[in-house]
Amino acid sequence: MLKLNKQALGKVTQSRTAFILFAAAAFTGGTASEASARSYRHHHYQHHHFAHAARAEVAPWREASASTTPSFGGRTFSGMASFYGNESGRKTASGQRFNQEAMTAAHRTLPFGTKLRVTHGGRSVIVTINDRGPFVRGRVLDLSTGAARAIGLTSAGVGRVTAEVIS
Repeated sequence: MLKLNKQALGKVTQSRTAFILFAAAAFTGGTASEASARSYRHHHYQHHHFAHAARAEVAPWREASASTTPSFGGRTFSGMASFYGNESGRKTASGQRFNQEAMTAAHRTLPFGTKLRVTHGGRSVIVTINDRGPFVRGRVLDLSTGAARAIGLTSAGVGRVTAEVIS
């Protein structure tokens, strides 16, 4: 009789665990293994995000791969920049619709609406920060296609730029 009760208790526990996994999978819209993977990615993202946020408190406008120099008009930094334009029409992190021909850029930490003078190869353009990025290590700015074209960055795809915060 005692063995029967232990078996029954084990089956109830297994059933309860299976039900919880099924409910989690149904809630997240996938299989149980996908639900556990999402949970891991979410935890990993939070850990990674908070580590970057702690670093950003020291100097929020400075990137690890950028060199900084003081300037008369404001803060200046330089580094590698790229451009993007295939997301035209989607909402940016600031809530605006992305226009690939507008003079805009993405930066990891600068406040939305910040104006930058970006220089590449002797040509300059003034851009407004309206998105977050770039998400490629070693890059400091993602320019819209229009801004990259204005400074001659579209042929190479990636290039060294100097950016000065002007407002």
